[in-house]
Amino acid sequence: MPSDVSRVAAGKTANLIFSEFFNLAIVHLSRAGSVKYVHSEVMGENLQMDILVIEDDPGIGRAVQKGLCEAGHSCDWIKDGQQGLEVARTQRHDIVLLDLMLPGLPGLELLRTLREEGIKTPVLVMTALGSVDERVAGLTDGADDYLVKPIAMPELLARISALLRRAGTKPSVTLQAGDLTLDLSTRRVSARGTVIDLTPTEFSILDILMRHAGQVVTRKMLCESLWAADWEGTTNVIEVHINRLRTKLQDGVNESVIHTVRGRGYALRAG
Repeated sequence: MPSDVSRVAAGKTANLIFSEFFNLAIVHLSRAGSVKYVHSEVMGENLQMDILVIEDDPGIGRAVQKGLCEAGHSCDWIKDGQQGLEVARTQRHDIVLLDLMLPGLPGLELLRTLREEGIKTPVLVMTALGSVDERVAGLTDGADDYLVKPIAMPELLARISALLRRAGTKPSVTLQAGDLTLDLSTRRVSARGTVIDLTPTEFSILDILMRHAGQVVTRKMLCESLWAADWEGTTNVIEVHINRLRTKLQDGVNESVIHTVRGRGYALRAG
């Protein structure tokens, strides 16, 4: 039987291989213009899902987030097990993609904690640990599905769809916060029956803020969600979009719903 050290080393090697494979697969799908097509064929309807990815490898996490976003989903990427547990506890997601070899808190312990606390969000384990015993342990501890790296993006999307069908749940089509309604299928925002005209970037920012209503969303989180998981540029550009969005929403609801939390970011408080 291999030692724990050799298993971790093998897992890290597989992660590196998976990272390169995944990036190549996503580039191919993007160039072919087929990511949206695969999503619509697999899902049967073009609905956006809110997906939590808990993965510490930057190459894999970035590739997964990029692929999911290009398939039309909203994706939160967390790199630490303990932080991932807190996000899974406190924020609503349609599905969790979970790595097992995580810093802060091992993936299996995170999974067991969620199930012990009665959190039934579907969890798909996505890991390089692929022996029969390891797969059995993951499923026994509460995983709904188990994928061994490397995997292909179309298969990942298909398994996500299958999990949601088995769970009997569908992704949310609308978000509501006070008088504000955001429709993900039509990409329309309204307040008290009046449509508010937003740019694509403003819509995406509001989408993120409404999904985390009442919580602080940092400028860096917004930049990474909008443009790149490894955003290194200035976050001042967000302020311009926030100010324009705030003005438009204030005209619609007659009050300021986006609040600046000094030194931290922004929070949406409505109703």
